[in-house]
Amino acid sequence: MKTACVRITRFGPPEVLEPGEVEIAAPGPGEVLVRHTGIGVNFVDVYHRIGQLHGDGPFPPFIPGVQANGVVEAIGPGVQGFAVGDRVTHANVGIGSYVAHRVLPADRLVRVPDALDDDLVAASYLRGLTCHYLLKRLYVVKPGDTVLVHAAAGGVGQLMVQWARRLGATVIGTVGSEAKAEYVRGLGCDHPIVYTRQDFVKETMRITGGEGVPVVYDSVGRDTFMGSLDCLRPMGIAINYGTASGQVEPFPLQRLHSKSLSVCRPTLRTWIAKREDLDRASTEFFELLADRSLKIDIAAKLPLSEAARAHELIEGRSISGAVLLQP
Repeated sequence: MKTACVRITRFGPPEVLEPGEVEIAAPGPGEVLVRHTGIGVNFVDVYHRIGQLHGDGPFPPFIPGVQANGVVEAIGPGVQGFAVGDRVTHANVGIGSYVAHRVLPADRLVRVPDALDDDLVAASYLRGLTCHYLLKRLYVVKPGDTVLVHAAAGGVGQLMVQWARRLGATVIGTVGSEAKAEYVRGLGCDHPIVYTRQDFVKETMRITGGEGVPVVYDSVGRDTFMGSLDCLRPMGIAINYGTASGQVEPFPLQRLHSKSLSVCRPTLRTWIAKREDLDRASTEFFELLADRSLKIDIAAKLPLSEAARAHELIEGRSISGAVLLQP
């Protein structure tokens, strides 16, 4: 059958996102057909659209998108554990989520708990999985830690601030304006830093009494990463999990020597490759999401055909909440 989609035929600005149709086959062995009800728009979609590749990025033509919610409409041979009508979600099952229907491997789908709203999960699932491995596995945040979160008002940053606080950490967060500083303060950020008028390295060192932090979560990349190293205490780790300003430029490894620093450039895909890791992260995030005090805003819900507008919104950084596409 044919289903609505948005595809990219060349790298470029939001206008390269072209609505169209794609042929969908019946689900094969181990597969299910999912009708999407909500598609999460994430910054990685922008990286793919502009061609900011990390060694394994897609080349046009392709259908973008790495996360969506939906309802199971058909089941292929050998599938167990799912039934027609089940509400499911998926993230990082390759690109291709900007479609109305999608055939997916059943072993990468996760059932959405009855207590959770579809839009809430669509707006936060990929970000939740990302925060889980950053806060609870790659560096295990402990009560009493002080952590630095760049882009604290961004999609992942907002969730990271709230989750880190629940883990007992003191949170320093960089933002681009006073309005965003006030916003993240309301999320629990103890020390917002407006990087456009404050030196975030000096402020971080002042806040920590000159000691530095054990971990920096840096989704900005080129413009902040060397400063992130300067914010670390001895044996600290700088985690570059995003490149909103561009990829980190090469630097001498000796730069890490004096304080025995570590750096990491992780990707979510490897942290949920095993089914048990995907299940653990999903369960723990859904438990957190069920806490209605968690603040997850949805700034806009747009038709799938308006994917270009969705990219304009998240790139413009004028909104604080998530953007969803609806087929």
